[in-house]
Amino acid sequence: MLLMTSPTTHIRTADAAAKIAICGISKNFERRGESVLALDRVDMAIAEGEFVSIVGPSGCGKSTLLYMLGGFITPSQGTITANGHVVTAPGIDRGVVFQEYALFPWLTVEDNIGYALVEKGMGADERHAIVSRYVALMGLSGFEKSFPRELSGGMKQRVALARTFAYEPDILLLDEPFGALDAQTREIMQDELLRLWRLNRKTVVMVTHDVDEAVYLSNRVCVMSKRPGRLVEEFRIDLDRSGSRENVVLSDRYRKFRNAVWLSVRRQVDPSQAVS
Repeated sequence: MLLMTSPTTHIRTADAAAKIAICGISKNFERRGESVLALDRVDMAIAEGEFVSIVGPSGCGKSTLLYMLGGFITPSQGTITANGHVVTAPGIDRGVVFQEYALFPWLTVEDNIGYALVEKGMGADERHAIVSRYVALMGLSGFEKSFPRELSGGMKQRVALARTFAYEPDILLLDEPFGALDAQTREIMQDELLRLWRLNRKTVVMVTHDVDEAVYLSNRVCVMSKRPGRLVEEFRIDLDRSGSRENVVLSDRYRKFRNAVWLSVRRQVDPSQAVS
């Protein structure tokens, strides 16, 4: 069933037991002596095990909100809690995957994947077992000793995902993780992410410009307005993802969700051209 809020209604965070609670978040940036309001009173609750995507016009504050969830940016107003604790800085409970891969160029594939495990003080045998598992899961067998410069874009992003999943953070934060990939590789990586999420059921928050990607992967899609960004509409995505990608994206149900989300984003980008 498709659920939508009114375009003028904020999404509230009344559930104190939420995995992530975003309460009255606003953010002002100072630019050339002028204050710019990027986010305005954002409220949102995300349950444990949910996969939530945030979409909206360019410059609406999607990535800013994600970086605040990660603890990299401080809100001007409001609070964010994760696992019941106020977010004030980055933490190992929140793993971040960036669009730019962010791999260590001097480390091999296996050393990149195992980096956080070393930082956690994990023993060599246990670390090797976890790294080997994710090398196999992500289709990286045979490239364990390769350096990032020797890998394709898709393989680099596989390493980035494997590294984040390997140290088992409670929450995954994804900022346009496949935005730099070609269309075919992007679809492959979406399928890999969906497979890993179905295995681990981590709580995932993803920012993307791609409505098709958001609907294909998510339990819930939240739409943001133009700057200052507000959460104006949400869609509960109820799809059977147990079959092939083709079965999902060619279904009438997928198209219904995709078109509804696309129209919502379109209304935010250019209200005069939106179809009522």
